[in-house]
Amino acid sequence: MALDIVTGNHAAGYALSRAGEANRRALGAACGIYPITPQTEIIEYVSKFPFTKGAVVPVESEHSAMGVAIGASLAGARAFTASSSNGLAYMAENIMVAGYYRCPIVMVAVNRTLGPPWNIWADQGDTLMMRDLAWLQFYCETNQEVLDTTLMAFRIAEDPRVMLPAMVIMDAFIMSHTQCETDLPDQTLVDAFLPTCDVPHRTKVEHPTTIGGLVWPLETVSQRLEVDEAMARVPEVYEEHRQRFYDLFGRDPGAAVQPYEVTGAEAVLVATESIATTAREVVKRRRARGEKVGLLKLKMFRPFPDEQLNELLAGVPKIGVLDRNYGASVGGIFGMELRAALQGRGAGALVQDYLTGIGGGDVTEAMVEEVLDDLLARTRGGRPVWKGVKS
Repeated sequence: MALDIVTGNHAAGYALSRAGEANRRALGAACGIYPITPQTEIIEYVSKFPFTKGAVVPVESEHSAMGVAIGASLAGARAFTASSSNGLAYMAENIMVAGYYRCPIVMVAVNRTLGPPWNIWADQGDTLMMRDLAWLQFYCETNQEVLDTTLMAFRIAEDPRVMLPAMVIMDAFIMSHTQCETDLPDQTLVDAFLPTCDVPHRTKVEHPTTIGGLVWPLETVSQRLEVDEAMARVPEVYEEHRQRFYDLFGRDPGAAVQPYEVTGAEAVLVATESIATTAREVVKRRRARGEKVGLLKLKMFRPFPDEQLNELLAGVPKIGVLDRNYGASVGGIFGMELRAALQGRGAGALVQDYLTGIGGGDVTEAMVEEVLDDLLARTRGGRPVWKGVKS
């Protein structure tokens, strides 16, 4: 390994390229590329990589970038791409197709506010609008986690028990353009971690097939059920490959749900991505003062880890969710999902949603302090609380 100081975009491009190169022993790799701020540096890195057996295809739109990845994956290649914000929105039709075709594509998505009005800063609304499609979603806190999770995503997506595409997600600019110390594994290690890609339903010249033809309702129901069963297997598959990653690389890529000072806590914050870093510092400081507060970092969003969340949050009376996203009329998406997961389990905790950093606003330690004060003072939950709103 080589420790270097790189941006989140560099870490992502490095991981995608090395993973693609690892499939040179089989049918190679392919990446459809189209630029959009703030992910452009990712595909610039990939476009310059000297693949032994691979194709980087510049196209005219994000829709076509995913189309290239779908075609390559159905041909048996290791396929990947990257996008952000309205690029993801334009790509939406093919994102859906990739999931239902069971293509194990990996896409790095850099969270950016959807426009209009046009805004290039961090907001999770772009990836969360894809939450009901057949994709895994992993939200990363650090540049190292971006790199490690990207490699993990290929291993999980291509696992025959899963065979579903995966998104690896990070905050715009806060991570994508910020440099941090990151271990960059050499190709030998990546080769050892990633077996060659084997798409069992890939097209073959000797046996022509039609993909995506018309079916009856019964076939559609069966296909959706198979997706659901594959999703249900992901947590166990994730843990298997997490252990293999640790054994090979000597570091933990991180659990799907990561508790910090949750045991015995009277109030727990739930956060993702870079907000978790800020929240952890506040929790650490308040714990030192004797306050019984904790943090639960949610890395895996799809499949939603409801069993783990219920186990870790059992007995916690007050839960505050820090959401960097907004669903019209319902508030934060993570808060809505958590309330649904806890529904009918145990005595029932007070769950309060806080909309923080919407549109890329700063989520400061002072803001998290205010959230904890509000949460601790509450006797019941209420409508989502907006933080950082211009007065």
